[in-house]
Amino acid sequence: MKAWFAGLQQREQLSLLVLALAVFLYLFYSLVWSPLDSRRDELKVQNGVIADSRVRVDAMVSQLLELREGGAGARGARRNLTSEINESTGRFQLPVMRLQPNSRGEIQVRLENAPFDKVVQWLHEMEFNKGLLVREVSLTQTGTDGLVNATVRVAQAG
Repeated sequence: MKAWFAGLQQREQLSLLVLALAVFLYLFYSLVWSPLDSRRDELKVQNGVIADSRVRVDAMVSQLLELREGGAGARGARRNLTSEINESTGRFQLPVMRLQPNSRGEIQVRLENAPFDKVVQWLHEMEFNKGLLVREVSLTQTGTDGLVNATVRVAQAG
């Protein structure tokens, strides 16, 4: 084979080397790269499905724990404090800038440029309608009349 290759003209040798390189690249793409790329895409889809399942399972676990602790409507049942705060601030159209849980199970909520009246209504709902404890409230004025910046610490009752 070596003698046959040496017997070819330099131009033919170069053409064969380029052809061999092209065949090698094609085989590498067909046998290695393409299957790995397809498998990666399949794994991305599978990870998305698993993440969705995990969210559903977490929600079911929360519901199960809530039911075990005295029913869905019980005032003393543990609730997802973050989701309650998100839902209520959304209903009052309050601009939440930060929602930060701490190690004691409380959540610190930072509202900026929020209408004072809506903040007071929201605090009333948290304490009297939702049965949560508003542990600390800090209000500061903004440059606009009627708007305040508020930092509120909320915890579960009992």
